Amino acid sequence: MELYLQFGYGMMQHCRHLISAWGGGTVVLSPRDMSDKQLNTLSSEITGVDGGRVLLDPQFYLPHADHERLCSHCYWPSDYETGAFFQGDALQDLLRTLIDLNNAIGTNEIILPGLLATAVDDAWIETERAVLEVGREIASGRPVLTTIALDADTTRNQDHIASLLEAAPGWGADGYYIVCEHPKGDYLVRDPNWLANVLDLVAGLRLLRAKVILGYCNHQMLSASVVQANAICSGTWMNVRSFPPDKFRSSYDEEIRQRATWYYCPQALSEYKIPFLDVAQRQNLLASMTPAPELDGGYVQHLFEGPQPTTVGFSEQLAFRHYLHALRGQTRALQHESYDETCTANDILLNEAEDLIGTLVVAGIRGQQRDFSDSIDVNRAALALLDSMRGPTLRRRWSALA
Repeated sequence: MELYLQFGYGMMQHCRHLISAWGGGTVVLSPRDMSDKQLNTLSSEITGVDGGRVLLDPQFYLPHADHERLCSHCYWPSDYETGAFFQGDALQDLLRTLIDLNNAIGTNEIILPGLLATAVDDAWIETERAVLEVGREIASGRPVLTTIALDADTTRNQDHIASLLEAAPGWGADGYYIVCEHPKGDYLVRDPNWLANVLDLVAGLRLLRAKVILGYCNHQMLSASVVQANAICSGTWMNVRSFPPDKFRSSYDEEIRQRATWYYCPQALSEYKIPFLDVAQRQNLLASMTPAPELDGGYVQHLFEGPQPTTVGFSEQLAFRHYLHALRGQTRALQHESYDETCTANDILLNEAEDLIGTLVVAGIRGQQRDFSDSIDVNRAALALLDSMRGPTLRRRWSALA
């Protein structure tokens, strides 16, 4: 499983820096956050790095969206009519223009647009099929990825997931780009059924030998390693680490107004405001929060070298880059030769996080809304459900999915 960078507000320099530092990688570009000129400029810079790749998320989840920058792009329809749009020339015009844009910026695979599902019903399934059929024809042999976008209630509904997986074999897509709204808008999901259904969906599609990319993720989705997701995508602000559909409307309140600098402690799967590191230092627990060298990247080492953490000038830029570098390292560390080894590695990750969080909480060191303690059992329950549903098949076919 790889980590892709999910582009969001203010991420151009982060993408340049990280792809260069990593010696390659993939950025999923965001028309909502970039002009046509910026799309072309950044894609050229990323693909100019050896191993650098870009994908373009069309973000056509809400066709009536009114976000000014998103709707200004050449592929966005000026007149959208529900239903009829997907049965005539309008769909061909959208896809032709979108694929031309993909060609211009040098994507290797084309993410096709997909509507946000409030139910996996016949109409939504037919729309997915129609977009894939027309998109595949216009793409002329280039790999195409079907977008599956689900709202929170649809993701939680086992029947909807079953209907989707029943329809997917008939589509025969090269791959899927999946985005799922979090329940109640939470950053860390506290509903094990939601997470179990996401994992079941990925497993079902991977077992069809399709590529699967999970968009808008945070570290909770490290659990997707047990279903051999090809990649998870993450970024800087919370609205690119989860999927809030309203961000594609003009009325959306930008999260950047809520500035705070957080340190991601990978072994606790939690994030902490820097004053809590001062508390950890005074409680002689700061060393336990130090990341392994391969997860540091040189971005946070100075927080643990002696001076009071709040005095060393830990910037928002360093916090973001550390989070993404550490998450990339964790995705790689969870790659194993068998299903059972991968499950064990996830168990160890959760157990060690639980032990460390417990020690820190007793000492008054808390991650507040980014504390993973309430999600540990969520992940355990979801992994147990997955094992009961898919374990034998994944165990048998693991090497074929690699």
